[in-house]
Amino acid sequence: KRKLMLLLACLFVGIGLVTAQTQKVTGVVISEEEVAVVGASVLVKGTTQGTITDVDGNFNLSNIPSSAKTLQISYIGM
Repeated sequence: KRKLMLLLACLFVGIGLVTAQTQKVTGVVISEEEVAVVGASVLVKGTTQGTITDVDGNFNLSNIPSSAKTLQISYIGM
């Protein structure tokens, strides 16, 4: 029983360490005229993780590696 409790404790600590190494990024994409950009592509540089902005220009990215530092934002016509 003691070995099982030790194994479970190690498992929970390990899960905590893994989840602590990711982050969530949220934001709004606006143009120079301060108008929301609908449908802009937001990509974490160096990964395949990305999303598009909603009708208000908002975006949410989850499970981003803590080593990621740059977002690439693109929109056809801009």
